[in-house]
Amino acid sequence: MSSTLAGWLQALALVGALALCYRPLGDYIAHLLTSAKHLRAERGLYKLVGVDGDADQRWPVYLRSVLAFSALSILFLYGLIRLQTHLLLSLGVPEMEAHQAWNTAVSFTTNTNWQSYSGESAMGHLVQMAGLAVQNFVSAAVGIAVVAALIRGFTRHRTDRVGNFWVDLTRICLRLLLPLSILFALVLVANGVVQNFHGFHDLATLGGDTQSIPGGPVASQEVIKELGTNGGGFFNANSAHPFENPNGFTNWLEVFLLLVISFSLPRTFGKMVGDHRQGYAIVAVMGLFWVASAALITFSEHQHAGTALQAAGGAMEGKEQRFGIAASSLFAASTTLTSTGAVDSFHDSYSAFGGGLTIFNMMLGEIAPGGTGSGLYGMLILAIVAVFVAGLMVGRTPEYLGKKLGGREMKFASLYILTTPALVLIGTGIAMALPGERAGMLNSGAHGFSEVLYAFTSASNNNGSAFAGITVNTPWYDTALGLCMAFGRFLPMVFVLALAGSLAQQQPVPASAGTLPTHKPLFVGLLSSVVLIVVGLTYFPALALGPIAEGLH
Repeated sequence: MSSTLAGWLQALALVGALALCYRPLGDYIAHLLTSAKHLRAERGLYKLVGVDGDADQRWPVYLRSVLAFSALSILFLYGLIRLQTHLLLSLGVPEMEAHQAWNTAVSFTTNTNWQSYSGESAMGHLVQMAGLAVQNFVSAAVGIAVVAALIRGFTRHRTDRVGNFWVDLTRICLRLLLPLSILFALVLVANGVVQNFHGFHDLATLGGDTQSIPGGPVASQEVIKELGTNGGGFFNANSAHPFENPNGFTNWLEVFLLLVISFSLPRTFGKMVGDHRQGYAIVAVMGLFWVASAALITFSEHQHAGTALQAAGGAMEGKEQRFGIAASSLFAASTTLTSTGAVDSFHDSYSAFGGGLTIFNMMLGEIAPGGTGSGLYGMLILAIVAVFVAGLMVGRTPEYLGKKLGGREMKFASLYILTTPALVLIGTGIAMALPGERAGMLNSGAHGFSEVLYAFTSASNNNGSAFAGITVNTPWYDTALGLCMAFGRFLPMVFVLALAGSLAQQQPVPASAGTLPTHKPLFVGLLSSVVLIVVGLTYFPALALGPIAEGLH
């Protein structure tokens, strides 16, 4: 069987598995976000931290809870990393520099999981488990909690309450992420992913040299890294490492895990607003972009320029022989369209247009399907913009799900859309203007620019993958990218929660003959066009200087 045919079969199997999970998983998430009952373990946690599980929060209180929890998470993880040489299971790894520890703490707390270090040589087992893996759970839960608050903004009327952050956070971790992680961690272990507390072992390589390779609790971190769209690898090679991703089945399973929750959340949205057709419209747009991206990246890699590469049927540089071009391209499209950042191939070695597509995927705002929670609230913001554009075209006040979209709502939506491009373009511009930072580029010309553009796009969109052709473990890059991660994560949440509060205060508007149906193919096409136009107008000049210029050279 050719690798191309195998790739298509994997993609079809993936679509089938996601379709089977869409309804039950989406309905289950809606149930846990709306249920009035608390589990005994949940009540115990609320009592321990002094939270009233039956209280409902105003959006500013919900926001302060999100920011306070995230700030404490950054401080805790930073301290854990800095002190790891004094902790159990440290494996004797050296102390991490302050600027790199800051970057790593912000990275994992913001669901970015950008790594300017080699996982196996910079982190002990305890920090991997108690620090990084824990943040993989809670940062993913924070994203789902924020989109839950936004959905409540659509479903509630004449109130300033959008839910309880602490209840949402606890339920998502205990009822959703933890059970699924335990189940699929066992599946990964059964298929060869490492799970132990071993230290370093010196092994002889095929070339006659010696290499030190550690064991560790890999499977338990691998599953939540994908399921929570996190992406930080236990090993430097990430999901290309055979201890993290041993074979074709685990590769397919990891792609499934990083997509399944985000693709099921539109069902949750439809369930909570009382119209499943709204969920189908949103997931249709997500699916269109995902399918198009996977197909285009696969095509680009098979059509790689060069006589020898064309004779070989494509470019295998930077790709695992175990997976081939099709499976690698599927992984690349899926990981850059979500906020995962896990990789099973080296994106820096992709063709100009193939690598450019991975950058463009992140520039979309990672909405197809995006990160856990963040993908859906990003798509809902763009849906609001699409409805507003349609309202301007027909000359009436736009409405979405019974809520009027006035100047206040559109200001929040506009600020959301402008935040990430500003971080990406300003950060890239400053880096290219500084001689010392340009010196860290291992490549010159258009590809070197693409490497810097990729870094700031990845950090600002909380993706975490990299072209890796630049030296980013410097005080300037660690600080700048850390700030992009923080602002790229929390500023949009401010606007989303403010929008949720504004919508919740409104009285519902009954649909009329002039109301735009937001569940039909016309709206799917309109929303898809808005996504492309907004992103294209914003980023096209930067893309023209990088991957497009390189591809046309």
